[in-house]
Amino acid sequence: MSSIAPELATSRAVSLPELLSSRECRQARQQAWLARHHSTLLVFTLVAPGAVKDSPLTRRIFNLGWQALRQLSHQQGWLCLQAEALALPTGCEGYLALQADAQTVKEAAVQLEVQQPIGRLWDIDVLAPQGHILSRRDIGQPERRCLLCAEPAKLCARQRSHSTEQLLDEMERRLNAALLS
Repeated sequence: MSSIAPELATSRAVSLPELLSSRECRQARQQAWLARHHSTLLVFTLVAPGAVKDSPLTRRIFNLGWQALRQLSHQQGWLCLQAEALALPTGCEGYLALQADAQTVKEAAVQLEVQQPIGRLWDIDVLAPQGHILSRRDIGQPERRCLLCAEPAKLCARQRSHSTEQLLDEMERRLNAALLS
């Protein structure tokens, strides 16, 4: 299983226009993968606060998640039609085209996020072959909670309840805990 080299991270702040453009590009890639494979698509990115989305820290967290997802796919016996991990200045992205039921994949992905202390930093989207993105709500799961407190993550982000430094410190703490376990 290949990994993305942490030492080659761009470690530069990305602008809002770059971030918006990257989202459009990700959506276009998703549509191309769905058209090519006509299968369930798993898209893996990170929850990365602050303006720097590609750093040695985010790449190490991405690599742990990518490895866990590849192992999960293998353990579940899902046929992987194509897998690709991209190192981008706006953050790493991973794509898995799977011959598997989308709801089953989403349920397993959410369980992986919950079981792993570092899993809260992973953002695993699952798209049905028709392009519908399954939400946590679709499988009866509550919305994500903040990294630092029990409030809904969206609320804390909107209110900027915590500093970027606090959030990055928590990311580092979770990475270190994952590496020790």
